[in-house]
This record gives sequence, C-alpha cells and structure tokens, in this order.
Amino acid sequence: VQLVVSGGGWVEAAGALLLPCAASARTFSTFAIAWFCQAPGEEREFVAALRWNGDSRYYADSVKGRFTITRANDKNTMYLQMNSLSPKDTAVYYCAADSFGWGSRRRDEYEFWGQGTQVTVSS
Repeated sequence: VQLVVSGGGWVEAAGALLLPCAASARTFSTFAIAWFCQAPGEEREFVAALRWNGDSRYYADSVKGRFTITRANDKNTMYLQMNSLSPKDTAVYYCAADSFGWGSRRRDEYEFWGQGTQVTVSS
C-alpha cells in the first residue's frame, strides 16, 4: 500500500491547512488511518486517528478542537483539516494506515506510511 500526502506549506498563525493523503489500496475502507507529526529534534508523535469502521476518532490533547481527521473511502483518501494553527504546530506531518486497526496512538501499530509533508506556521 502506498500513501501519498500533499497539501503542506507555509501559513500564518491562526490560519488553516488541509492535508490530503491518497492511498493506493482498493481495501482502503478496511484500514485504520492516522496522522503523526515530527518537529526538528523531536520524536514522531501522534496527532489523530480514525478507526477502520469510522465509529471512533482519537486526538492528541494539543490538537483537540482544532484538527479534524476524516476519510473519503470512495476516493481512497484521508484528510487532516488543521484550523487555528500556531507556530507550535510546525512539523513534518505523516499519514499512516493499519489494516483493520482500531486507531492506535502508537507508531509501531501502523504498517504503512506516507512520505511526510512540511507544515510551517509563522507568528
């Protein structure tokens, strides 16, 4: 399964970005999906996840109320809508997928990863 993320870039504080991640798998609807981010010198950390059947969403405390994870199974695409961005959100963002996953916060639970996209938020 290949994941291709796009939509990163530069934005001013309080702005918004939408990150799409397209999957090559025809069985995309059976995958749990997630987003992680990695700032310079930091570990890759959990941002958001969506269970494979779509009935549960999980968010890091730092993004609750600002970020939303969604999916469009008919397009084999997942999204991260990021609102009210702050400079602390500056990082490389990665999409990930796990077959029949429940939406774990752990990196090692995900089999497939996108290449990452840089998000830079200026103050």
